[in-house]
Amino acid sequence: MTGKGKFQGLKNLAEIMVRFACAQGAEEIQVTIVEALEFNVDVRMGKIENLIEAGARYCGFKIIAGNKTAYATSSDLSEETLHGLVKNAIRRAKLANPDEFSGLPPSKKYSFDTSSLDIYDPEISELETEKKIDLALETERIALSDSRITNSHGANFETKEMTTILANSSGFLDEYAETYCGLGVGIQAGGTDTKVEGFWSSARRHFRDLETPEKIAKKAVERTVRLLNPRKIKTQVVPVIFEPTMTSWLLGFLFACVSGTSVYQKMSFLSDKLGEKIAGENISVSDDGLMPGKLGTRPYDSEGVPSQKTIVVEKGLLKSYLCDTYSGKKLDLASTGNADGAGVGPNNFYLHPGNVQPENIIQKTEKGLLLTRTIGHGLNPVTGDISRGAFGLWIENGEIAYPVAEITVAGNLGKILRQIEEVGNDLEFRNAICGPTIKVQELTVAGE
Repeated sequence: MTGKGKFQGLKNLAEIMVRFACAQGAEEIQVTIVEALEFNVDVRMGKIENLIEAGARYCGFKIIAGNKTAYATSSDLSEETLHGLVKNAIRRAKLANPDEFSGLPPSKKYSFDTSSLDIYDPEISELETEKKIDLALETERIALSDSRITNSHGANFETKEMTTILANSSGFLDEYAETYCGLGVGIQAGGTDTKVEGFWSSARRHFRDLETPEKIAKKAVERTVRLLNPRKIKTQVVPVIFEPTMTSWLLGFLFACVSGTSVYQKMSFLSDKLGEKIAGENISVSDDGLMPGKLGTRPYDSEGVPSQKTIVVEKGLLKSYLCDTYSGKKLDLASTGNADGAGVGPNNFYLHPGNVQPENIIQKTEKGLLLTRTIGHGLNPVTGDISRGAFGLWIENGEIAYPVAEITVAGNLGKILRQIEEVGNDLEFRNAICGPTIKVQELTVAGE
């Protein structure tokens, strides 16, 4: 999918669409053409439940005329169909309300070295279907071979190869290819009335970097059986240690609060807080779309704005919001290269690691909760308030004592950011949003 000649026809089509729209009266147009190959297999109890192998092409475009915007998409890439959609979009744009903040990014000439980003793996296209299915079956088989595991939610293996072509009326024309593969399993342990569940997965750009079925299965078993025979606890205020998966969840909430869209809509407690201290000095958060081989890496965003590294929080100070072109204009800020086609999205958004071993954080905790999973909603970006059902492991005298369930963790993101006492050294880029183990000074853990 990386051959320059292979997609020359689609690049030509994108250019034709731009010229045609401008000739029909569009002041600005952005065209995105995507070609993707997807594979997905779900297995459960040793049998295939779902198998998808599919190729898809689609074209999406945004047309602006008189500060009025219209959108359209099509999986039919014939010029006749696309020309008709362009004409209809121009007519619809004239019926829309004008918006002075609409428009494409400023016209600039860019050059991209996509190969240095290492986001395409040719090995993925060479994987045989049987091999892909076997990976899912083997992962589940290994997990179920542990006598403590009583049921399976199933295992999944998926791959995606995608080429994106972007053109606009400001003279931008480029393409890049990327790949993705993921393998995971979900399982249960315990009897009828004492079931607990857990999962583990691995996702990478390159197949060679994917965790093995054995490692994924054993990690899933470990994370599941540690929750067996949970106890109830009384409501109390205690230190809470967030595992990396939970730190990632917390950072996802922070991302929503620093998104330019939330900020200009006054839907974030961090609106109008640029330059202010919002966290402890041990907290720095970045968004970086240029990290080679990472899941959130790309040469440019969905509007053609080059990816960059943006310091969002630096030693506790809120340095930047993350913006696409529209939200940037609303806030009188430049785009940070975070347009994702539907608004503002993360590149690689992460909390900088500290230098403390996770086990040492636990050992220094006299009493508290190791948070392993949350459920429900309970997030309010306007206030920063958090209240979610949770599961975890209770800590006594620096050691894991027993699992706990039927609890709720409650607090406020603004206070949490100021009360992070320790930051672990175990940052892994397992997702586009990620962080290491952290210890929060105190949160309300509601139980009996």
